[in-house]
This record gives sequence, C-alpha cells and structure tokens, in this order.
Amino acid sequence: MPFMPQERVALFIDGANLYSASRNLGFDVDYRNLLEYFRKRANVIRAYYYSAVLETEEYSPLKPLTDWLAYNGYALVTKPAKEFTDATGRRRVKGNMDIEIAVDMLELSDKIDHAVLFSGDSDFRRMVEAVQRKGVRVSVVSSIRTTPPMVADELRRQADQFLELAEIASEFTRRQTEPRPRGPASAHATIRSTPAEPYADPHDAA
Repeated sequence: MPFMPQERVALFIDGANLYSASRNLGFDVDYRNLLEYFRKRANVIRAYYYSAVLETEEYSPLKPLTDWLAYNGYALVTKPAKEFTDATGRRRVKGNMDIEIAVDMLELSDKIDHAVLFSGDSDFRRMVEAVQRKGVRVSVVSSIRTTPPMVADELRRQADQFLELAEIASEFTRRQTEPRPRGPASAHATIRSTPAEPYADPHDAA
C-alpha cells in the first residue's frame, strides 16, 4: 500500500514544478481535492506549498491562489522572486524554492513517518536520502509521461515510491486543458498563461 492510515504524512509541494507538470499533462489542480485525496489515505499533519512572488508587481496574479491556500489547510511558504535581464536582453524571473523545501523537510523529519515531495528535480536526491536515513519514507509525485519526463531518474530511483501524476490526476482535476508542448520557448518564457502560474527558475532542470 502506498500509504498507511495512521502514519504521519507531510506534503511538500513545489508550486512551479507541480504547475508545469499538470499543464503538460493537460489539467489544472484542484487543491481542495488534492489535500482531501491524501487525508483519506493517511494522517496528514502538514501540507506545505512553496512559491516565489514577484514583489515589484502592484498586483500579483498568484495572490488569489496563495490567499486561498493559506486559509484552506496549507502552510504557505513564499519568498521574493528575482527579476533580471539575460544576455539577449530578455526579461527573466527567477524563483527557486529548493532550499526552503529541503530545510522544512529535514526539520520535520523527526515528527513524520512519510514525506510526499511534489517535484522531479534531481537536486532533491541527496535531501531524500538524508531524510530516509532518519527512518522517513519518501514518495515523489511527478510524471514520466511528459516529453521530456518531468522527473529525474536519480530522484525516482532514490524515492521509496514514485507516484505518477497522470495516474492520480483524476482525483483532483479542476478542469481539462490542452497539453502544452515543452520546448525552448515554453520552458523559458516569463509570460504566464494562467493567473495562477507560479514563477519557476529558468535555469532549473530535472
């Protein structure tokens, strides 16, 4: 069984990573149902959502999502995104939350039995290994059905179990969308196609 009813579980959701994976699979996440999905299967003691916020904007399009999450069972972790101009003169926004996720998971590892990481970033492999040495099971939620796959092979191998996002998506799909092609333009664009698209680090890769 992927989960045991009495085990203490914490969710660690990289907002930009989950957004990218879900959009490439052609659906939007219903965060109320997402939390309920895991609560039905285990004792969820924390659900962290991580997102960078561009403070130079008068109104952040992420605000409706982050406000809702903060009042509906999620522990919201944010930090200012950094805006810069690259060598070609294009505007970029950098918002990497890896350190925040790693610190929180390691700090909480003595109080949980199972950590669920929503990310496919290979940089998390060492962190997952460290948490496992403390006796915590780690599940990774991402997808190998996108092109290219959203999850790094080394992270998938390190995890105690891998949950294919496409296989559980029907439990918390908000609405169907057209899958987006992944390519240089879509991977590095800073123009967000929906109001709730988190900022991702343009230099990040699985």
